[in-house]
Amino acid sequence: MTGKPPDGGRRGRRPGRPTMAAIARLAGVSTPTVSRVLNGRSGVASETRRQVEALLREHGYRRPNSVAPAASVEVVFFGLEGHLTISIMRGVESVVRRQDLVVGFTDVLSRASTERPWAQQLLQRRPVGMIAAHSSFAPQEHALLTASGIPMVALDPAGMPPDTVPSVGAANWSGGVAAARHLLELGHRRIAVIAGPLKSLVARARLEACRAAMDAAGVPLDDRLVRSGEFFFERGLALGADLLRTTDRPTAIICGNDLQALGVYEAARRAGIAIPDELSVIGFDDLEFTSWCGPPMTTVRQPFDAMGAAAARLVLALAASEPLDHTRVELPTTLVVRASTAPPPDR
Repeated sequence: MTGKPPDGGRRGRRPGRPTMAAIARLAGVSTPTVSRVLNGRSGVASETRRQVEALLREHGYRRPNSVAPAASVEVVFFGLEGHLTISIMRGVESVVRRQDLVVGFTDVLSRASTERPWAQQLLQRRPVGMIAAHSSFAPQEHALLTASGIPMVALDPAGMPPDTVPSVGAANWSGGVAAARHLLELGHRRIAVIAGPLKSLVARARLEACRAAMDAAGVPLDDRLVRSGEFFFERGLALGADLLRTTDRPTAIICGNDLQALGVYEAARRAGIAIPDELSVIGFDDLEFTSWCGPPMTTVRQPFDAMGAAAARLVLALAASEPLDHTRVELPTTLVVRASTAPPPDR
């Protein structure tokens, strides 16, 4: 198969679905105008485009597959994140290449300043399917992509995806529990947590998992030792420095991701605090550089390659109109113990 959707055919319109002509009549425009909106093409006034998109959402329009999609699967990132992005793309590519398809990608944040919205550009390319990584796109964008007949899967979504969108993620809860238990077993009691932004379900799951594990051990998490911020090095540095300035500073810090943990490394270096002799640090993700930093970082591994592959299998199944056994795939996380954790200094 080359350059064809996985089903090799076309799906017809379900009975009772509105037609493109019906949407055009409701909007008071021509059918070609509705077609231009669905294909992300220019030549439609902004107000008209918004009106047509609203009607498509309101009436649940679904485009029949009368137009052959391009021979690609698009991975849409809401911010590229180095090694993490590469691992996801590698996993997607390992699956789609067996269907003689290629992988394309879009970075929504880098296109934010362009005149044409990223969703319109994606519609014009018409990929076989779309994988939204770390998605936080607006309901109107989701509705437009759905109306245009492009199957989509959410990978590690920042929020709860719509019920109609299958998703792939990692076992964030069990990863958080494993991190907290590891420190408790080492003898730590003053454990701090730097969580990701709490609007993110992923960040909240990791934080609450740490809290639950500590509660179960009879060592409740001290809310004065909880911080939250974006998954960036700079936030880990600032929040880590804040925690290390406290009078009874923590002996261990669990971070929302590896970049935050690297920020804590730098905060400890500036404060003259040795890792792990005076402070244990745990990250989350197991990006490649965590085994190179000094000391090598204890972290929770997410299987990004496998997550990308699982998302690709789901989106190709949707494109082929195959029934899905599961609409949520959750892959296991693994605690990787290295040299950044040790018993607390008073042990």
